[in-house]
Amino acid sequence: MEILSSNKETNAYRKASRRVKELKEFYGNLASYCVVIPFLAVLNLLTAPGYLWFLWPALGWGVGIAFHAINVFGMGKNWEERKIKELMEKEEKEKIKTF
Repeated sequence: MEILSSNKETNAYRKASRRVKELKEFYGNLASYCVVIPFLAVLNLLTAPGYLWFLWPALGWGVGIAFHAINVFGMGKNWEERKIKELMEKEEKEKIKTF
């Protein structure tokens, strides 16, 4: 029983560690977006105010951040977690049958 408990704790720790890493990457990406895009806007307005070229990288990077946010916070995780839980339960049942 201690081994099963230890495995569950290890799996929970790995899952939490992976989640923290994903959040850290997302917020790092968002912070760099918030620093670089205003810099590009100022640079654009100082050099060529007739054409607002900084909007193109802002739009492209913004779409990337939106998809990253959906991956970290949204729809992608629910089915993955259900499937992982289902596979873990199946594996436990198979171990019990062998004993």
